[in-house]
Amino acid sequence: MKIRVGFGYDVHPLKEGYDFWLGGVKIDHPKGAVGHSDADALIHAMCDAFLGAANLGDIGTNFPDTSAEYKGIDSKILLKKVVQMLKKEGYEIGNVDCTVCLQSPKIAPYVPEIKKVLTETLKIPSKNISIKATTTEKLGFIGREEGVSAYAVALLMGY
Repeated sequence: MKIRVGFGYDVHPLKEGYDFWLGGVKIDHPKGAVGHSDADALIHAMCDAFLGAANLGDIGTNFPDTSAEYKGIDSKILLKKVVQMLKKEGYEIGNVDCTVCLQSPKIAPYVPEIKKVLTETLKIPSKNISIKATTTEKLGFIGREEGVSAYAVALLMGY
């Protein structure tokens, strides 16, 4: 059996007038993340962790922000495509551990719904998806509520 570990990171600016998607769930907040797709930093970090573990490049290489095909796309669609790529290479997801860095809003109330959406999208048990959050104690662009970032570590298993 092959065991592979991957790491992902993503960041997006926050601006008023945009929807705020995190883990496939729309978060109630006056600011939303800005990007070529729906700017879901959590799912983008997960995609990069999975792609990295399988040595399949990164999200920007596989789904370029210069492509009209991906303009405004639901990031869950990208995540499903990544899962298909993993299966094609003979990998299955063991687990994924994620941390969202966000000063506001608090995402703890959204975590159960995020885990439900990701469980359905990834087709793995909820117990294999960890979602955590932290602030930066009002320091930096996160602390000034100018952006959101997310980190993910993934374990893949293959034969």
